[in-house]
Amino acid sequence: MFRWLVLPALLLATTPAMALRCGSRIVQEGDRDGSVRERCGMPYYVDRYYSVDVHGADGPYERQIENQYDAWYYNFGPRKLLVRLVFHNGRLQSEETLGYGVNQIGDSCHLDTAPSGTSAGEIVAWCGEPASRRNLREAEIRRDGRGNERYRPIRLEEWTYDFGDDRFLRILTFRNGNLQGVSVERR
Repeated sequence: MFRWLVLPALLLATTPAMALRCGSRIVQEGDRDGSVRERCGMPYYVDRYYSVDVHGADGPYERQIENQYDAWYYNFGPRKLLVRLVFHNGRLQSEETLGYGVNQIGDSCHLDTAPSGTSAGEIVAWCGEPASRRNLREAEIRRDGRGNERYRPIRLEEWTYDFGDDRFLRILTFRNGNLQGVSVERR
């Protein structure tokens, strides 16, 4: 009897905190992007962004280090949750589950009820790619007072969806990959 109580506890203790199963293969924190692509296939949507760390700002020698982040979105069907994998400089940093997936990308679009904070990847899963995109850039710079700073671009995007079945366009605004609002405009 004791053995049956200990075995599940041991299995839980050895399971990585973050592990995504792609078929019979597992990906986990620290895996390289190429290994994840090999195990899980191509994501249906990729969002790429950057930050820059500066060491020695305002001094005689300054070193800038650019960090690349890639957010990969996977759809495993309508009975499973969408998954976002975030890579930092090519290594898997985090995994996040989102809303339910779809049968086919773009077949479940209901923009008028999409809540604020919905990820760009979820919108693409539900509605497909927008008819057009417009990008604006801002930046946030944090300094620690010791010559170090982090430059973080703020990504502002405007996506336009034209469903062709009415006289209106849907304009979506995003901040750093998250939906801020949906407005309706006449053609």
